[in-house]
Amino acid sequence: MPLRLEGTYTALVTPFRDAPDQPIDWEALDGLVEAQIAGGVAGLVPCGTTGESPTLSHEEHARVVELTVERARGRTQVVAGAGSNSTREAIALVQHAERVGADAVMVVVPYYNKPTQEGLVRHFVDVAKSTRLPVIVYNIPGRTGVDLALESLARICELAPNVLGTKEATGNVVRAQRIAQMLGSRIVVLSGDDALALPMIAVGARGVISVTSNVLPVEVGRAIELALDGKLEDARRQHMALLPVHDAMFLEANPAPVKAALALRGLTRDVVRSPLCAATEATRSALKAALDTFARGSL
Repeated sequence: MPLRLEGTYTALVTPFRDAPDQPIDWEALDGLVEAQIAGGVAGLVPCGTTGESPTLSHEEHARVVELTVERARGRTQVVAGAGSNSTREAIALVQHAERVGADAVMVVVPYYNKPTQEGLVRHFVDVAKSTRLPVIVYNIPGRTGVDLALESLARICELAPNVLGTKEATGNVVRAQRIAQMLGSRIVVLSGDDALALPMIAVGARGVISVTSNVLPVEVGRAIELALDGKLEDARRQHMALLPVHDAMFLEANPAPVKAALALRGLTRDVVRSPLCAATEATRSALKAALDTFARGSL
């Protein structure tokens, strides 16, 4: 059966130990995966931006995906981050994800080398043709320096039938609307911004790849479920209650704030890899205040 892309997908953090070489904390990763599954999320997305994929070695990247698949054991979808600015490397990551049993892959627009739109189309088509897995295109021009044009996305969909979704982290609700107008049910739009999930669903998106759900999987999932069920007033109330938390998660470069929030709850150590820095005290205080305020309002 085709994969159903809908609901809340957690952009999973990669926990590190507080040691000189900052090795991955595998025990903490196990705990995070279990907590997400208990929280009822539709899927997990390891080794994306929030998972600090740029600073993972190839061996670490592979093992994080493998362990996430092993721990999920079919209880939730695993959409493996598998992007690169090298098409050959992206293909290798995608094929590894397929071998170890991931349900789908997320492939980011190639960063830094700034390909043309034709280069982007060829990249995604070549990657998609290398696998039988569903592919989610990840468009985040603020980090990659390149924006995938709507016309290019349409060409990719025409040439690569297994491209089934797009994570839209452009901050542009109008773009999500235009994808729905142009491509209809051909491709699923997932919001890449927690704070824009509700308005994007209102114009056709089917869910979110969330940072906040690392900390509040049940609560984020509820907001998305209400929106997808058409209970927009209830969804709006839940979304607005969560909005200060969403905003606090991006006071500094992701994932420093969400790791600080997880550390406040004793779920991980507050460790990010250089060149990122751990969240400042001001950000930690803002996170705590936002989470405490949300918790009081949920009682």
